[in-house]
Amino acid sequence: MSEEEAILAYLATDANDGIIADTFPWSEAAGLDHKKVIGTAKSLMADGYLLGVDLSFSFYTLTEQGQMVAATGSQEYKVYTAIKESGKMSMADLQTKVGKDVSKVGMANCMKNRWIKKDGADLVPMADDAEDTVKAQLVALQESNGTADSLDEKLAKDLKKRKLVNLVTRKSLKVTKGPSFAPVRVKKAADITKEMLDSGAWKTTPFKPYNFAAVGEKVGGGYLHPLLKVRAEFRKILMEMGFSEMPTNKWVESSFWNFDTLFQPQSHPARDAHDTFFIKEPGTTVSIPQEYYERVKSMHEIGGAGSIGYRYDFERKEAMKNLLRTHTTAVSSQMLYKLANQKGGFQPAKYFSIDRVFRNETMDATHLCEFHQVEGLVADYDLSLGDLIGTIETFFKKIGITQLRFKPAFNPYTEPSMEIFGYHPILKTWTEIGNSGMFRPEMLAPMGLPENVRVIAWGLSLERPTMIKYKIDNIRDLFGHKVEMARTRTAPVCRF
Repeated sequence: MSEEEAILAYLATDANDGIIADTFPWSEAAGLDHKKVIGTAKSLMADGYLLGVDLSFSFYTLTEQGQMVAATGSQEYKVYTAIKESGKMSMADLQTKVGKDVSKVGMANCMKNRWIKKDGADLVPMADDAEDTVKAQLVALQESNGTADSLDEKLAKDLKKRKLVNLVTRKSLKVTKGPSFAPVRVKKAADITKEMLDSGAWKTTPFKPYNFAAVGEKVGGGYLHPLLKVRAEFRKILMEMGFSEMPTNKWVESSFWNFDTLFQPQSHPARDAHDTFFIKEPGTTVSIPQEYYERVKSMHEIGGAGSIGYRYDFERKEAMKNLLRTHTTAVSSQMLYKLANQKGGFQPAKYFSIDRVFRNETMDATHLCEFHQVEGLVADYDLSLGDLIGTIETFFKKIGITQLRFKPAFNPYTEPSMEIFGYHPILKTWTEIGNSGMFRPEMLAPMGLPENVRVIAWGLSLERPTMIKYKIDNIRDLFGHKVEMARTRTAPVCRF
C-alpha cells in the first residue's frame, strides 16, 4: 500500500476520528518512510484533501563518543580509578595504562574536579572517592529517550561541548480531513483538451486552480548582438546630424555600379577574383541605364571634365558581371545618380549607410571575408576639403574620438583623399580608423550633376570600434560562427 492510500484509508475509518495526531509514530507503526509520508501529506494538503498542523519535537541523542562513555565510563573517572589503584603514577605510565587521548581529557577534568593532584613528577589521588556523574547523566538521558527537558541548560552545554550529545529537532505533522477529503484522490486536470471539449467531459472534470499571480518563465532571445548595438548608436548619431539612410539591402551588385561608375578602371587589381566574389549564377545583371552607361564608358575611354580618362577599350561584358558588393559606395553612386536626375533637378543631400560588404581576403584575427562598412556623404554646391574635415570631426567627436589626424592618401574615385587617424588613449598610439575624400569630377560628371556640385565622403568599418568598445581581441569572437551566444545577452548597452 502506498503512502497516499495508507493515509486516506486511515482517515476514512470512523474508529480513527479522522485524525493522525503525529505522523512520525504513525509512520513507524505503519512501517512507512516518514519523509515520504510528509511529502505525500503536503501534496494532499495542496489539493484540499487534508489539513495539517506543523509539529516540532526536540530531543538529545548520544554521539558515538557519548555511547562509549555511557557504556564504559568517562575519561576522568578512568584516570582517577587508575591513579587511585596505583597510589601514584607518572604521566607516561598513565598514558600507557588508559591511552593518550583518555589521559589528556581525563586528567584535565580530574584536576578541575579536584580528584587528583601533582606530587612532583607524579600524579596522586586527592579525593577519597569519586562518582562518575557524566556516565550517570548519559545513561539517564538514554533511559528518558533523550527528552530535551531531562538536562539543564548548563549541563547540556557542557555535554555538547565535549561532543557527547547532539540536540535533534524532528519535524512532523498533525493531519485531519480537509474540505475536499475523499477516500481516493481524483487527479485534477491542468488544461482543457480537445478530447474534453468533444466529449463534454470538461463540465464534470475537476481542474487545478490557476495562479494568476505566478511569475512566468523568463523569455530567452531578443538580445541585440554587440555589432547591432554599436550600429544603432551610430545610426542615431548620423540622423541627429541630418543624414538620411540609404537603402543598402541589396548585397549583389553589378560591376558597373560597384566599380565603373566610381571611375575605377576595368584593369584595377581590386576587380580580380583574388579580391572580389563574383556571382556564378546569374553571372550578369539584367539592365543598367543605357545613356548613363555610355557617358561612363566615354569617361573611361577618352575622359572629360578636365580628365583624359584611362585610354583603354571599355568592355560591356566586364561591366555587366554580378558580384557581392565590395563597398556600400556602390549604393552611394546610385543615390547620387538619382539625385542628379530627379524631378525638379538636383537638391543638396546628406546620406549614410551601415551595412555588410564582402572581400575575398585571408581571414585572421582582424580580417574577415565579410564585414560592415559605415559610410557618409554630403552633396552640395561648392563644398571644400574644410567641409569634409569639419563633418568628420563632428561625427567622431560624437563617438568619443576627439583627437584626429589626416594623412594624404590615394583612392581611385576620390581626389583629394585622406586617411583618418585617431589617438587611442589606452594604447597611447595613433590608429587608422577610416578613409575619406572628395568624389572625383570623372565620377560626378557622367551622373549629370551640376558642374559646381561637390560630394564629400568618408567611411570606416563597424567592427573596429565595436572591438575597442567591448574589448574584443579577435574579430572572429565578434562576428561569424565562432561567436559565443552568451555574449549577446551579457554585452552592455552601447553609449559613446
